[in-house]
Amino acid sequence: MLDLDQLRTFVAIAECGSFTRAAETVHKTQSAVSMQMRRLEERIGRPIFVRDGRMSRLTENGERLLHYARRLVQLNDETLAAFDESEVSGFVRLGTPDDYADRFLPEILARFSRSNPKAEVNVVCAPTPNLFDLVAEGELDVAIVTHVQKKGRKGADVIRREPLLWVASARHAVENESPLPLALGRPDCDWRRAAQAALAAGNRESRLLYSSWNSTAVGAAVLAGLAVSVLPESALRSGMRVLCEADGFPKLPDCEIGVLRSWRQNTRVTEALVEHIISSLDNLSVPQAAE
Repeated sequence: MLDLDQLRTFVAIAECGSFTRAAETVHKTQSAVSMQMRRLEERIGRPIFVRDGRMSRLTENGERLLHYARRLVQLNDETLAAFDESEVSGFVRLGTPDDYADRFLPEILARFSRSNPKAEVNVVCAPTPNLFDLVAEGELDVAIVTHVQKKGRKGADVIRREPLLWVASARHAVENESPLPLALGRPDCDWRRAAQAALAAGNRESRLLYSSWNSTAVGAAVLAGLAVSVLPESALRSGMRVLCEADGFPKLPDCEIGVLRSWRQNTRVTEALVEHIISSLDNLSVPQAAE
């Protein structure tokens, strides 16, 4: 049988990036952590770490094990929480991009508060890349993010897919300008990359007029008729118009929205909030844009 305590320590090392920081996280001495990893390698029968200068990094087998270790640790915590019949209370830290906060949080927080009146939620709004870092560093318990999967980084569980759409003002014809003015997120925004790649593939000349992490600022540029942007279907606002292939705009990839959970703090209050997030997004109605 695999030892769950060893697996939890292994995940901590992968998340923290070093044996020393992981030891602090799991409240063990560094020698105890090293001993646990030697025993885990013996049980697996494969090396899971390799020296890289003064640092240790995961081998290919270590990357494979990490996937299963996270699932096993999470399932263990969920199982214990399922049999805890005490009233849900406590403190949970939730992260979300500001555009998701506008659309999703009113429903999520209302449902959660009614079901768990003794629980407290602290909300942090930040871009998706920052939220991944905050969860990995133990600063957040759960986050709603645009789904991304990178090697060595835990991916989010996808809970909603919806179209990513080109949008413009319903009262202006800015989409006919050349070069096409754009209002998009910062350089590492997946939606920005998708939009610019699609336009480049179609040889459509464009210029970035506004760039911001703040969805309200981007939406303001669109509604004022100053630029075209891209938004997921659920983020459409009154006064926006969807542009399609008939208007000369290529189809974009779907937007995947996910929930990212911290392995450090998997409590009943966290699991209860995750359940409400999933339920709320499953039943979310989509606003109508102008024709």
